[in-house]
Amino acid sequence: MWDQLHHVDTHPEPGDKPQAAVLIPLYEDGDGDIRMILTKRPDTMPTHAGHISFPGGRPDPGDDGPVGTAIREAHEEVGIDAEQVEVLGFLEPIDTVEFTLMVVPVVARIATPLDLVRSEREVEKIYHPRLSDLADSAQWAFVPWQSWKAWYFDLGGDTLWGATAHMVRLLLRLD
Repeated sequence: MWDQLHHVDTHPEPGDKPQAAVLIPLYEDGDGDIRMILTKRPDTMPTHAGHISFPGGRPDPGDDGPVGTAIREAHEEVGIDAEQVEVLGFLEPIDTVEFTLMVVPVVARIATPLDLVRSEREVEKIYHPRLSDLADSAQWAFVPWQSWKAWYFDLGGDTLWGATAHMVRLLLRLD
């Protein structure tokens, strides 16, 4: 399934909006299934409270572009070490309507074994859905929103939707 994932090799230009980056961490479990790491943000967060998201955020001055930002944030939020990350490529930047940010999604394979440690301040819960489940279009639903389809996916009682759902669907070629 690794070769079926959509991504580009060069990092896209974000335009003139403020930029952020997220890591789309993928790994192979002991059964040979490819899994994705997603987080649930606590309800106490000032932005995107309670949302399902990828580790990521705005750049720090010492970051080396979107890759540096995504890897640093993944380490801070869930404990992924930089040495575990193999960057596979990028998705096109996603324009977040609510906060007018251009988010650069960095697609990466994560070496196992995983020893994830969640930041209690930034992460309420960590999810490990199988890509095969996320790629099953029958498990997705949508509601019309303005001129778009707002896609969503049930993650054990929590809802994957919004920009993160859009990124997942792009990665899996569901859009």
